[in-house]
Amino acid sequence: MDLKVGDVVEVRSEAEIRATLDERGELDGLPFMPEMAAYCGRRLTVHKVAHKLCDTQTRTGLRRMERAVHLTGARCDGAAHGGCQTNCSMYWKDAWIRRVGETSVAPAPDPRLLPLLEMGTRKPDRPDHYSCQATELLRAAPTCLPVRSMGQYVTDVRTGNAGLRRTLHALLIGGFNRLQAVSERVLPRRLRLREGRRWGFLKPGLRGRTPTAVLDLKPGELVRVRSKDEIMATLNERMENRGLGFEEEMARYCGTVTRVQSVVERCVDERTGELLTMKTPCVTLEDVVCQGLHSLNCPREFVPFWREIWLERV
Repeated sequence: MDLKVGDVVEVRSEAEIRATLDERGELDGLPFMPEMAAYCGRRLTVHKVAHKLCDTQTRTGLRRMERAVHLTGARCDGAAHGGCQTNCSMYWKDAWIRRVGETSVAPAPDPRLLPLLEMGTRKPDRPDHYSCQATELLRAAPTCLPVRSMGQYVTDVRTGNAGLRRTLHALLIGGFNRLQAVSERVLPRRLRLREGRRWGFLKPGLRGRTPTAVLDLKPGELVRVRSKDEIMATLNERMENRGLGFEEEMARYCGTVTRVQSVVERCVDERTGELLTMKTPCVTLEDVVCQGLHSLNCPREFVPFWREIWLERV
């Protein structure tokens, strides 16, 4: 469809979408989830063209996604997946949307659609585990996209996903991180630049068990993200606090004042589909997403979880 950021599209009717799905409720390995059915017939704006994504399951880098977009405001509320609060930006295949103005049929409910979608929310071999777009992304995007594939950066700029300056910035960070990874494998420690750490040079300050703090934050409360040094002092050698990771993209928000968006109690594990319950409090913050600068302009805009020990009330 050659869509660009800002284009207005209309989600097709249930009957039209049902005609594109296989017996698992998928198109090209990508599930159409029950949470998406509420958008049928609605007009939405293209937020990002989803031509690539980060592999957050096996850490292979970027994957190529074909003919899909993210729509503004269309995030998964987890209602059909045990109340998962990951708040993922959903993927919309070109076959599920149309440009506004194109000939359309009158939207009509399809009684076959919702039962099919509900069946697809569980793993076929493990019915106690969930299946969603996030858990199936490696099937929907099986091809790795190397850093040297220059076409992806042209697409970033042409579609409006990112400007030229930002794209060059992301490319330089990506190239630097690859060089650091090579140096960590082949050079002795004394010859590595900043010990071979990725751009941002985050260095955790702990070994073993990490500290915790309970602020009992509530949605709407004003908070400040603590300084980088303060947060590093709460992380172990795997850059984690109580199993929750902290990354370079999150460090860019250090010192920022914002509001608590939600308190996170449960989320679906992307690798297994298991519904996890948070043992240590964490929250999401308003308008705080992974902007993709450290991941070659990945347009997924994942919503990071924040430990309360990384925040302070204002």
